Amino acid sequence: MTHLRVRFTKLGKVRFTSHRDVARMFERAFRRADIPLAYTEGFSPRPRISFGLALSTGYESLAEYLDADLQVDAGVDFEDTPLRLTAALPGGVDVVAVAPIDAHALSLQQDVTSTSWRIELVTDERAEVEAAALAALAAPTIIAIRTRKGQQSTDDLRPSLLGLAVLPAGDATHATSQVVLTAELATQPRALRPAELIGAVWPAVEDVRVLRTHQWIERDGARWEPLPSGATDALHAQVRAS
Repeated sequence: MTHLRVRFTKLGKVRFTSHRDVARMFERAFRRADIPLAYTEGFSPRPRISFGLALSTGYESLAEYLDADLQVDAGVDFEDTPLRLTAALPGGVDVVAVAPIDAHALSLQQDVTSTSWRIELVTDERAEVEAAALAALAAPTIIAIRTRKGQQSTDDLRPSLLGLAVLPAGDATHATSQVVLTAELATQPRALRPAELIGAVWPAVEDVRVLRTHQWIERDGARWEPLPSGATDALHAQVRAS
């Protein structure tokens, strides 16, 4: 059985497609590209495909991942597979890298320790945004109320805020954006979502564009991507980001 890791983008209007619908898109894309997925056993077999950290509906990404198991006799051309899958996917979902992974590799959910984000805010209050970012970094705690399954809890977001910076004016990629930030957020033991950070630090800002730029695995003092863009034939843990 071949164990495959796929990196793909989610850009433009397709950002409004839910995580579940993206999963269905890829199941169809593997069929259309004639890449035979392996299936689970039992009464209701399902394709052996699993996704990494879910991306909130409305967010864009340069670094989404999935793992898939292919049938034993599946011959995989790793140079050709990204093009074949991309051709079977909607516009804005492009496969940019494919590589084999070890059968015993940790799942993406277990392995990814942090994510990097580009956050564009529509606001005239640049000085206030910068001041709030500096205050958040300096604060010992950032208290927020989270709602899960109808129950509210109070959490400290500060341990999961690993980095935050305001980029120079003029770095926006969208015409309406006036302030651009970068953030690195932890995913373990509990993921910090950009919406939670924005709500806690800039609660008055409502118009936001969010792009995930990287996912990171950190272990023993080293950090690398689950699969760098353009990788085709190397195990994911052997190709580290510079």
